[in-house]
Amino acid sequence: MKLKFLLISLFISALAIAQTKGIVTGVISDKNLQHETLPFANIVVQGTSIAVLTDLDGKYSIAAEPGNYNLEFSYIGYESITRNVQLKANETTTLDLALGSGSYLLQDVVIQNNISRAKETALLLDQKNAVEMKQAIGAQELSRKGVSDVANAVIKTSGITKQEGSGNIFVRGLGDRYNSTTMNGLPIPSNDPEKKNINLEIFSTDILEYISIDKVYNSKLYGDFAGGNVDIVSKDYKGNGFLKLEFGSSINTNALKQKDFSLQKGYGSFGFDSKNSPANALNSYKFETLQLESKNPIAGSFAVSGGKSFNIGEEGKLSLFATASFGNNYNSRSNGSAKGGVNGDASLINKNFKEYSVISFNTNTTGLINLGYKINASNKIDFNSVLINTSSLSKEEYYGYVADLANNGNGFIRRNKYEKNTLWINQLLGEHKLSAKTKANWGVSYNTIKGEMPDRTQNTLNKTDAGYFINSQSFPNNHRYFQSLTENEIAVSATVDYKFSKVQETEFKGKFTFGFNGRYKTRDFAATQFNFKANDGFTAINVDPNNLDAFFNQQNYTNGYFRMATFRGSAEVSNALKPQTYNGEQMINGGFLNTEYNFNKLTAVLGLRGEYIFQKVKWNTQLDPTGSKDEFDKIAFLPSITLKYEVNEKQNLRFGFSKTYTLPQFKERALFVYEDVTEVKVGNKDLYASDDYNFDLKWEMFPEKEELISVTAFGKYIQNPMNEVTIASSTNDISYINTGDFGYVAGGELELRKSLFSNDAENSKKLTAGLNISYLFSQQQLNAEKVINETDYNVIFNTKNDKFTGASDVLVNGDLSFFNEWNNKESNLISTVSYTYFSDRVYAIGTNDRGNLVDKAFGSLDLILKSKLSKNFGIGVVAKNLLDPSISRIQENKNGDVNVLSYKKGMNFSLNLSYEF
Repeated sequence: MKLKFLLISLFISALAIAQTKGIVTGVISDKNLQHETLPFANIVVQGTSIAVLTDLDGKYSIAAEPGNYNLEFSYIGYESITRNVQLKANETTTLDLALGSGSYLLQDVVIQNNISRAKETALLLDQKNAVEMKQAIGAQELSRKGVSDVANAVIKTSGITKQEGSGNIFVRGLGDRYNSTTMNGLPIPSNDPEKKNINLEIFSTDILEYISIDKVYNSKLYGDFAGGNVDIVSKDYKGNGFLKLEFGSSINTNALKQKDFSLQKGYGSFGFDSKNSPANALNSYKFETLQLESKNPIAGSFAVSGGKSFNIGEEGKLSLFATASFGNNYNSRSNGSAKGGVNGDASLINKNFKEYSVISFNTNTTGLINLGYKINASNKIDFNSVLINTSSLSKEEYYGYVADLANNGNGFIRRNKYEKNTLWINQLLGEHKLSAKTKANWGVSYNTIKGEMPDRTQNTLNKTDAGYFINSQSFPNNHRYFQSLTENEIAVSATVDYKFSKVQETEFKGKFTFGFNGRYKTRDFAATQFNFKANDGFTAINVDPNNLDAFFNQQNYTNGYFRMATFRGSAEVSNALKPQTYNGEQMINGGFLNTEYNFNKLTAVLGLRGEYIFQKVKWNTQLDPTGSKDEFDKIAFLPSITLKYEVNEKQNLRFGFSKTYTLPQFKERALFVYEDVTEVKVGNKDLYASDDYNFDLKWEMFPEKEELISVTAFGKYIQNPMNEVTIASSTNDISYINTGDFGYVAGGELELRKSLFSNDAENSKKLTAGLNISYLFSQQQLNAEKVINETDYNVIFNTKNDKFTGASDVLVNGDLSFFNEWNNKESNLISTVSYTYFSDRVYAIGTNDRGNLVDKAFGSLDLILKSKLSKNFGIGVVAKNLLDPSISRIQENKNGDVNVLSYKKGMNFSLNLSYEF
């Protein structure tokens, strides 16, 4: 009874004391990513022993005797802030703060909570502590640099360039076939029948947290690797609820200069149009109009995103993040010229267009849903679904000389092209901590992409003083082309980490990682081309190039003005409407074991991966109307080693060596012809895989305050390398060939990040700079006898050795950023100037005394201004391609260089407004 009375008395006394105290409470959030809170941030009451951590939602609460206190708020990788608080008895004071990433000391720490990888400081810390050699660029840095898509994001890292006019990237001089693309570690399909990788321009940076670039192989990756793997890591939302709206508009100076920005009629403004070839198309003319319609070339965009977290039980949490966006843009190539077959030895493609222009209208619609369910501290499941629809409507015009068709230089070719790609990605991911020693991760994905080029039209005319006339010397001069591609892929992955050699309660010296990943994909491709040839007696009819419907129509077809046929023949042929097709099937199953061990300052990872690869391609095309197929399989054993030596707490020395392979792609092995205006490409059924040996040596130093200095040397030895090569044919087609027995690439990379000035006062200011420079040397053997013996094609190389296609000797990326904030740090301005440069690079290897096609060097300068005017309202101004350089491709002939393609893109200016609730 006495004990009970004593406990009640103590409780009442404690309650009375608590009631006399003052309380300060609030939420700590991320200043740069406002909707994200900071769990486990530290709050210390200076001069006392009182200290607390924020909870998973960034919330905190402190009780203290009435008085005047200084509270210090800190978080790893963020600037510390001190605030004065007056506490009064029985009163609660609310103090919400946003911490910004800034000054921090890079130290080896064990981070138990999830730091957002969107932030530059967190990614830099992760790079320092990781055993693997990797680079990453986060949403925070991309926002600062005004980057809106993944393709332009990855070229901000050292050793990577993008092919002009496409989203295809080159990593250390190695192009599409040598690289791979994943999302959250799982593969994603291509949207282009000619490419292995998806066009990275279609991925908006709105959906990602960061991009990880692996240029050094490790056994967790598929073995089809030599250049690099780009992993797009989608948003992983956590924090308080938010809703954000964004609106924008942009212009291209070339597009505005157009007197009449007109494109083919019949396509909507949102990019979801889909057209099929007419039924029984050879019996009657049922095709869409060839007329043009004018457009106002001022682009617009809008986006909405939001997220919220819900507590489930004592430990569970459900997080929801969703975003939807739409944007379009208008572009124009001006001051252009183009050539084909410049030596004049191939009359069918000998062309000299003194006038060349392209205008285009592009759209991108993106939607993402991320559901994260944290069951408890040891188990988490995520579901991601991404839908991306892109379209491009373009008009290409060429005017000049075409051998045999316009010998007087009066040829006019117009190509209208509409492309639509719809990608749907679905992923289910799991993380499970089974014990202090064991952790498991797994993932399953189903992806599908539908790529369409419905009703591409091309018309060839001759211009005279009397007007324009249909040129029908060759049947395909006037045609309509329908193409479709469907690719489906299922992928699975599973890894188990087992730690051993215990040092302390949570620290181990060694770790085994067992894993399996597999992928199975199918591709179905079909294409039909309808050719239109004016009959004798009707080629002298004067036509209006902007009203070709007046010639190509049902009445004129009935009256015998022109006839129609496919590559199989006219309507009299029973299977004339049967399209050209090829179908691909590929399966890759791989298992691996990594052994990681820490020898104090030296950490080593030994990896061994085994893979079984099967690939089959079937085709029925104009080159092989009866159809055929080809298949191969391969068993690969792929060892790798990675070493990390910690020179001191600020310096690391790293080494990597591995064996990998490079597969040919479906389109490269199918006997299918793709004809552009100035070049023709054809597949090679005898193409086979290359084997690759990769070497890297890297020194890195993290001086202080967001700073980095790193120097990397690398080398690659490739057996039986593949290249695009001009083969001996009547049209000098380009094909895909194992051009020699070996080739090698070697080079170096330098990366610098420097804080030039930092002021941590109430109105803080900061000036930072970044620079990365890459030097590359490549050489490969060219062996015509090998090509003749192994394929049905014939080539005559100009030299015995040459560079790899896509390899630039020098790459430079630089940026300078100034950050200023005011209004109690609720308002800020970020100003960034960035510059990108690449030197000359080989586009295609020349043969038969025709020189290499080389893309000439150019640089691009951008200016980005972004301001947060208040807690909720933001504005951004972006100016891109300010130098507007001339972009050109030349052929390096013995008697002098010939310019085969040149144009200017114009400058782009955009304005964006955002409001966050």
